[in-house]
Amino acid sequence: MATRTVRLDDEAEAALRQIREATGLPISEALKRGLRSLQQGVEQESQRTPYDVYRELDLGPGGYAIAPSTKTRRGVAEALRRKVRR
Repeated sequence: MATRTVRLDDEAEAALRQIREATGLPISEALKRGLRSLQQGVEQESQRTPYDVYRELDLGPGGYAIAPSTKTRRGVAEALRRKVRR
């Protein structure tokens, strides 16, 4: 087991004090649990795929495209018809 010296700013000290008062844990146990929690978050984040990020994006109801990219000819024809009508 290693011994570490850690410097905490006032904000971190206040957070540690609040955690200790709420849980009754000693400082070392509170810090260990914080490290474990951060470790789990890092592991979960590293397992995310680009698709996971894409699914979370709110792209709204759609853009300005009048046809899907697989139907570009139809989209161009529609765009030209709309333009000519003006």
